Amino acid sequence: MKRFVPLLTLAFLAPQGAGAHPHIFVDTGMKVVVSDDGQLQAVEITWAYDEFYSLLIFEDKGLDGDFDGTLTAAELAQLQGFDLAWSEGFQGDTYLTLGGELLKLGAPEHLSTEVQDGRITTRHRRVLAQPQAADGVVIKAYDPTYYTAYTMNQGLDITGGCQGSITPPNLDQAYTLVEELLYAMPADQAEEAYPEVGEAFADTVRLSCGA
Repeated sequence: MKRFVPLLTLAFLAPQGAGAHPHIFVDTGMKVVVSDDGQLQAVEITWAYDEFYSLLIFEDKGLDGDFDGTLTAAELAQLQGFDLAWSEGFQGDTYLTLGGELLKLGAPEHLSTEVQDGRITTRHRRVLAQPQAADGVVIKAYDPTYYTAYTMNQGLDITGGCQGSITPPNLDQAYTLVEELLYAMPADQAEEAYPEVGEAFADTVRLSCGA
């Protein structure tokens, strides 16, 4: 698995069929770390999971036994890094490109895990394998299979005097793409082999530095 998902539970509770995507909703924020000389060094990523998925995690790990939506210190400790056990090759659903070329990121470093009003929010940091000029870098948060939907609504913070813009996806184009790809495959394969359309639904962050 790319990261922790209680698969058996989701298999019973998630609706089936092509319309079932996405199943998990994640409010997303980013802090982009840029040096004073304009070199992109790291990105810190916030994931705030929806209440239903958070509840599934609580149940799967035996947490929040009193169902009050908060965790004790001991319970919270059990949650640390639960979503960072990634399989080999998983990109972390965060993609940085410069001139169309994918920038390599290091392994995730856990920063924090919090629970408020029944929702889990985690933060992790990923350092670039090789620092790059930040100007012109494009960042997108998405699951290629669109099983998880990410929305950039938790803030964008950029250091080093650079700026960033967030462009929402063209949903008309995205849904048209889904319809076209699903129409091209047998209906009984739509769920198991759902087309990789996640990028079409992604917000686009563009960095700019200098005058």
